[in-house]
Amino acid sequence: MGVAEDAHNARILGSGDQTIVLAHGFGTDQSVWKHLIPHLVDEYRVIVYDNMGAGTTNPDYFDFERYTTLEGYAYDVIAILEELEVQSCIYVGHSVSAMIGVIASITRPDLFTKLVTISASPRYLNDPEYFGGFEQEEVHKLLEAMKSNYKAWCSGFAPLVVGGDMESAVVQEFSRTLFNMRPDIALIVAQTIFFSDVRPLLQHVTVPCHIIQSMKDLAVPVVVSEFLHQNIGSETIVEVMCTDGHLPQLSSPDVVVPVILRHIRNNIAA
Repeated sequence: MGVAEDAHNARILGSGDQTIVLAHGFGTDQSVWKHLIPHLVDEYRVIVYDNMGAGTTNPDYFDFERYTTLEGYAYDVIAILEELEVQSCIYVGHSVSAMIGVIASITRPDLFTKLVTISASPRYLNDPEYFGGFEQEEVHKLLEAMKSNYKAWCSGFAPLVVGGDMESAVVQEFSRTLFNMRPDIALIVAQTIFFSDVRPLLQHVTVPCHIIQSMKDLAVPVVVSEFLHQNIGSETIVEVMCTDGHLPQLSSPDVVVPVILRHIRNNIAA
């Protein structure tokens, strides 16, 4: 097992000529794909892994300088693909991993045949010409709450992001994976995500991009999907689903799994 493969708990499931890479977002781990994986393994070679900093990774491996930018995570993706000798893949990225995939695809376009993004945002902060959904003051308050009492913050943040009450199984699951992160690492990861701005890079994407978005998502306003559609340099298509929440593959799998499968299997019509 290679160094990157081991550090990220990378696993290969199923078999097939085409490789699918599933990349999770903040506060989750590879288990977020549990509803999708059974529909892929009979047809594809599926690679799942954990982003560095997830509660399932060794915190001793977390480089606090490397992960102050999304580029650090993008280089991890490339390292995993190289170690597993992947020639090309369809990359399915959720939340921050969508933009990590965008950066990785610009660096090494030969490794990617298609990007499928779910709940993706190139920038979370608002500015005069762009609506990302968050004011800077809101983000600072969120980060201060994380610092002061991480467990309490997780309990409040999880239902808002999922779009459900604290009693729902999905909220409980997200709370568990969120709380599994070491608080100081979670804070750095959150800062990196909330203050990132991938907008200048979008024009450099050359890989076809399928953009999937929930109609209602606290973290990513639906207008962001149209911004991506208009600004990504490659061929793009957008599908807005009648789902609620930032983790629709967990909260609405009956709706979301068929949509993801369709975008994996079908290319953008000319």
